[in-house]
Amino acid sequence: MSRRAVRTFTLGLVVLFVASAGMLVWGAAAYDEPGAFSEDVTVVLPRGSSVNRISQILESRGVLAQPNLFRFVVRASGQSGSLRAGEYLIPAGTSMREVTRLLTSGETVVRRVTSPEGLSSIEVLRLVAQDEALVGDIPRNVAEGSLLPETYHYAYGDTREEVIRRMQQAMTDLIEEIWPSRAADLPFDTPSEAVTLASIVEKETAVPEERARVAGVFVNRLRRGMRLQSDPTVVYALTNGAGPLGRRLTRSDLATDSPFNTYRVRGLPPAPIANPGRAALEAVLQPADTDDLYFVADGDGGHAFAETLQEHQRNVRRWRQIRDQRD
Repeated sequence: MSRRAVRTFTLGLVVLFVASAGMLVWGAAAYDEPGAFSEDVTVVLPRGSSVNRISQILESRGVLAQPNLFRFVVRASGQSGSLRAGEYLIPAGTSMREVTRLLTSGETVVRRVTSPEGLSSIEVLRLVAQDEALVGDIPRNVAEGSLLPETYHYAYGDTREEVIRRMQQAMTDLIEEIWPSRAADLPFDTPSEAVTLASIVEKETAVPEERARVAGVFVNRLRRGMRLQSDPTVVYALTNGAGPLGRRLTRSDLATDSPFNTYRVRGLPPAPIANPGRAALEAVLQPADTDDLYFVADGDGGHAFAETLQEHQRNVRRWRQIRDQRD
C-alpha cells in the first residue's frame, strides 16, 4: 500500500472514530436529557411486550422523543429482558435513562381497593368486580362474614380472585389472633358465632365508642334467653344482603318468617349478616360490662341505652318525636 493510501486510510479511521465518539457523546447526552413532557404520565405495559412494543407505547404517550435511541441502548446494554410489565407513573421530564431504570425496577403503581365495614359479601364482590384495573372473574360461593373490611394494595392486572382470597385470609388471620383473648363466660362458643354477633354490632352502630356497649346489650340478652330484636337482621332477611332496603321497616317486616329475623327467633342468626371489622369483632369478644338490655337511636347519630323496658319505651317515644319532626 502506498504512503498516500496509508494516509487516506488512517484519516478515514480518524474521521470514523471522531464521528463515532461524537455519536456516543450525543447519544449519552440525549439519553440523560430531561424528557419533553411537562406532566406526569401513567403507562400500562402488557405482559410479554417486546422492546419495540414498549417503545411504541412510551412514544405514543409522549415519554420518548428518541425511541430508536431508547431501543438501541436497552438492547446494547443487555436490558431487553429486564423491562417489566405493569402500570408505571412516570414523572414529568424523566430522562430515558431514568425511564429505563424505572421499567427494570418493577416499581409499578400501587393501587388500592377499600372494603368498608358492614358491607355484605355481595356488596364487596360488586365493589371488586367494578374495579377496572383488576382482571378475571369473581369467585363464587363467598361466605357472608368471611371478608375482612380493610384497604388492600394491588397492582394493575392482578386478579379479582386473588384480592378476594386475600380478604378471606385476612379475616381468618384476625380471628386466630384475637379469639384466644376473649372474655370468659361469653354466651357463644365458636369463632363463627363471634363473627355473626360482630356483624350485627357492625350494622347497629357506626360510633366507635358504642360498639362494646352495643355488644354488651346483645350479650346480656343472649344470656337471658331474650330475642336480640335487631333491625339489621330483618333487613338482611328481606334483602339477602343485596344492598340497603331503601325504606323504613314496617310491622309486617318484623314478622318476616326467616331464621335471620331476630324478632322471631331466639339466639343468633345462622350466619353473619355482613362483614364486620376488627373493632366490632374485638367488641363482642370483650363486651362492655353493663346492665343495659335495650338501645334505640338518640337522634344525634348514636344511641340511648336503657336497663329497663320502661326506660327504653321513654327513649323510643323520644326518638319517634325527633324522627317525626325531621320528616
